[in-house]
Amino acid sequence: MFLTITDLINQAQEYPSISELMIAVEMENSGHSREKIIEAMEKNLAVMKQSIAEGIAGVTSVTGITGGDATRLTDYIQSGQFLSGETILTAVRNAVAVNEVNAKMGLICATPTAGSAGVVPGVLMAAIERLHLTHQQQLDFLFTAGAFGLVIANNSSISGAEGGCQAEVGSASGMASAALVCAAGGTPEQAAQAVAITLKNMMGLICDPVAGLVEVPCVKRNALGSSQAFISADMALAGIKSVIPPDEVIAAMYKVGRQMPQIFKETAEGGLAVTPTAQRLAKEISEKQNK
Repeated sequence: MFLTITDLINQAQEYPSISELMIAVEMENSGHSREKIIEAMEKNLAVMKQSIAEGIAGVTSVTGITGGDATRLTDYIQSGQFLSGETILTAVRNAVAVNEVNAKMGLICATPTAGSAGVVPGVLMAAIERLHLTHQQQLDFLFTAGAFGLVIANNSSISGAEGGCQAEVGSASGMASAALVCAAGGTPEQAAQAVAITLKNMMGLICDPVAGLVEVPCVKRNALGSSQAFISADMALAGIKSVIPPDEVIAAMYKVGRQMPQIFKETAEGGLAVTPTAQRLAKEISEKQNK
C-alpha cells in the first residue's frame, strides 16, 4: 500500500506499471480477485463511454438551466474553425457531455465524485483518438488515475463540502493528467509532476453551486479541468518539473481546503451562487419544485 506520491513512485519500480501496482493494492485492500477488480473497472469504462455518447446526442438537465453544450461543441469542432487544438477541445466536449448527463440524473461514473465526473472520462476518450489506445491501455489509464486519486484522497480531500472545488475538479484533473502522461509513455515521476502542476494551478478553487445543484458552474469547470490535464501532461512530458514536490503540493491543498471559508464549500452561500442571476434561478427552481 502506498500512502504518498513518493511511495507510489518507489513501489511502481517493482511492477510493470502504476496500473499493475494499483490492481495489486486493490486486491490486497478488498480481498477481491484480479478478475473481479478488472471486471468492475470494465463496467466503469462502459458507463463512461455511454455517458459521453448520451451527452453528445443532447440532453437537458432536470431544471433546464444546463444542457446542449456538448452538442454545440461537437458542431463547433466539426466546423474546423476552432482556435485551440482538436484533441483538447474534444476532451472538453466529452467532459461537458458527462456532466450534462449527471445534471439530468443520468448514469455516470464518479471519478472521483459526481460533480467532477467529466474530467477523467473526457480526457481518456480524447486520448483514445490521439494515442490510439487499446482496450487494455484504456483500463490501465483508469487504474493509474485511481492510484493518484487514492493518494490525494488520503492526504487531502476529494470532497467539495470539505475542500472546495479544488478537491473535486482539481483532484480529477490531477488524476487525469497523471494517467495521460503514463498513457503517452511517460515515467511515474513525470506523472507525479503533472499532478503537482495541475493541483498548483487549481488550488483555491471554490465550490459555489447555483441553487445548490451540480450544474452551474460545475459543468464548465469540468471542461476547463480537462484542458488543464492535457496542458499539465504536456509540460511534464517536456521535462518541466514543479519546484514544490507533489506531496507538498497535496499537503498545501489540504491546508487551503481547511482554511477556506465555509461559504465556499458546497453551501451555495458564496461566489457565483449569490449573484443576482443565481438567486433568481434558485427562486424559480424552488417555486417550480413546490408546485
